[in-house]
Amino acid sequence: MVFVTGATGLLGSYLTKLLLAKGEQVRALRRKTSDLSLLGAAAQQVEWMEGDILDIPSLEDAMQGVEKVYHCAALISFLPSDANAMVKVNREGTANVMNVALYSGVKKVLHVSSEAAFGFPRMGKVIDESYDDSGIHKCPWYYRSKQYGEREAWRAHAEGLEVVIACPATIIGGGWWSQPPNLLFPEVDRGLWFYAHAVNGFVDVRDVTECIYRLMESDINGEKFLLVAENISLRDLVWMIADTLQVKRAFIPAGKWLMAIAWRVQLLRSWITRQPPILTKESASLTAIDFRYSNEKISRMLGYRFRPVKQTIEETAALYLKSKNENKSYGTFE
Repeated sequence: MVFVTGATGLLGSYLTKLLLAKGEQVRALRRKTSDLSLLGAAAQQVEWMEGDILDIPSLEDAMQGVEKVYHCAALISFLPSDANAMVKVNREGTANVMNVALYSGVKKVLHVSSEAAFGFPRMGKVIDESYDDSGIHKCPWYYRSKQYGEREAWRAHAEGLEVVIACPATIIGGGWWSQPPNLLFPEVDRGLWFYAHAVNGFVDVRDVTECIYRLMESDINGEKFLLVAENISLRDLVWMIADTLQVKRAFIPAGKWLMAIAWRVQLLRSWITRQPPILTKESASLTAIDFRYSNEKISRMLGYRFRPVKQTIEETAALYLKSKNENKSYGTFE
């Protein structure tokens, strides 16, 4: 029996479908209000348990008879108002998962962290798994909360639990079009004027699910892996989306002052539409920093080859257009 947290989210839904396709028996947590749309018909094959990772009794019930745990549940936000909630979910929730796994006799846990857990890069440094940012306390709260979660995973490993940590780059792939980063597709489609030159890592959701499945099935224990296909500029990313959607490219380079205006406009728009802003004060500050990540370790140890970002953009854009034509708020790779 395999247990998945965050099974109704973007990564968790793809992972759950992959596990079912591999013949695994999957048990997962959900709330009463959880939307199962991203799972499609696969939702009927999951053994659902009501609860969440902050509810220890529900975790204890869910992990009975479980050998492997994929911990995908997390809160992602760059809104300062969400800081406390992020720390609670990403650190305390992870501690709960690890503790219950230890006491329930779980064999192995795959903890999904993030590239953000590495913090800010030093000038010209390509971040690999050995990198450590001593100034993580100065980073956005999302970055800090993910590193706090990793510390809980390592603590459980020190106490005898088999643990592997996967740190995906920014994940792209069909999902909810109202949630970042997939929100970029409708934003570009409507006409995005501004672009930033900063570099970041990106990866296809299908590659992430395949990598974490292989890591779980391997004998690898006590290791951490970056999952990144390519490091590309935000300008090139939005231009690829625009070209694929056959709309006008963003044409105004956004410097410090324009970004300051842009995040305020996005915040106002978010209040009106009740949708997450594509840009916040914290995330706007990141557009002035080049983040470059290495995939050498995962490529060497698993022999894995990632899809090019251009291919992911083209296939995700096709899903977006299909969803748009069908008046659907989401789309998924089958």
